[in-house]
Amino acid sequence: MSGTPDTASKTTTDNAGHRKRLRERFLKAGGGALADYEILEMILFQAQTRRDMKPLAKSLLARFGSFADVINADPVELAEVNGAGQSVIAALKTIHFAAQHLTRDEIINKPVLSNWDKLIKYCRANMARNKIESFRVLYLNQRNELIADEEQQRGTVNHTPVYPRQVVKRALELHATAIIMVHNHPSGDPRPSKADIEMTNEVRDIAEKLDIVLHDHIIVSKSGSTSFKDLGIL
Repeated sequence: MSGTPDTASKTTTDNAGHRKRLRERFLKAGGGALADYEILEMILFQAQTRRDMKPLAKSLLARFGSFADVINADPVELAEVNGAGQSVIAALKTIHFAAQHLTRDEIINKPVLSNWDKLIKYCRANMARNKIESFRVLYLNQRNELIADEEQQRGTVNHTPVYPRQVVKRALELHATAIIMVHNHPSGDPRPSKADIEMTNEVRDIAEKLDIVLHDHIIVSKSGSTSFKDLGIL
């Protein structure tokens, strides 16, 4: 007979033993010694204290494709996976939120230009896997320290309306002397479009007249990032 007290007790004991062994392996060898589904298991342990989380971890990876995609997934889509209730979604989104804060803390109030790799990581952590285009502006002071990071517009899967004068006006309000523009390409291709280049040139021309420097325009995607400065556009 299934579901007897003895069977339930054995299942609980087996799960507890598995969790203990996984934690010990993680603490001894680090996350690099674990497969993606095992790292997800470690996170999901916090959501369900007794349940076997390996099947759910594997289901999440099968649905979204990678650990990063699971963490970045929309809560509505996560809820479509069997077994992913509110506690599971909260655990996953807490990790996502923590990752964003970690990358932000590495650049806030610090010279951005000398911490470029960290800046790119921050931008990709916040935008690279978004399913719609969004446009944000990083505002810098005279020491090129990040003083504000603001999303200006949110668009569709392949277009975001940008208003150059609004970008520069906000820089004046914040007493920023330089800006870096960032937007994402949900398609996965970080190469700039003709419209991206035209808009960038318009912002640069308006900003220059007010002694505001446009350092760069960065496009991020799941496959990488593109710098307009590196391309010679700026």
